[in-house]
Amino acid sequence: MKKLHMIAALFAILCFAASAGAQQAATKEECVLKCHEAASLINSKGLDEAIKEISDPKGPFVWKDSYVFMMSMDVKRLAHPMQPELTKLPHCLLITDPTDKALFVSFVNLAKTAGQGWVEYMWPKPGKKDPSKKITYIYKVPGKDVFVGAGIYVGGMIY
Repeated sequence: MKKLHMIAALFAILCFAASAGAQQAATKEECVLKCHEAASLINSKGLDEAIKEISDPKGPFVWKDSYVFMMSMDVKRLAHPMQPELTKLPHCLLITDPTDKALFVSFVNLAKTAGQGWVEYMWPKPGKKDPSKKITYIYKVPGKDVFVGAGIYVGGMIY
């Protein structure tokens, strides 16, 4: 009986650990939802208030292993909760990933043409230095010259 209780306890711990780990990865659907929520915030409370909320690393636009960022259509980073130093740059035109992809230019081009969609590139996970494959949903805020984005890291695939 004691052995059965130990096995049951071990099973419960393993199930909890597996479910906790599984909850850490954001989904594509969550990225789309969070971007639309951020766009709604921009339109309802204004750009300044939205920048504050989106920039907050403990705010509602940071979840699991993802976050929302905001940029202007002239490739200026307006809000980034994980790397606020990016907002101090005059623009992000010259920033490329390790494959030489001008990812921010790709974001703007997508926002200008389709208004929304996904971009693949390489970017470090929060707290890491080495880049990982990432896909980011870009959504141009209706009626504004800004867009928001949120992405997920994709493991185990060749870029």
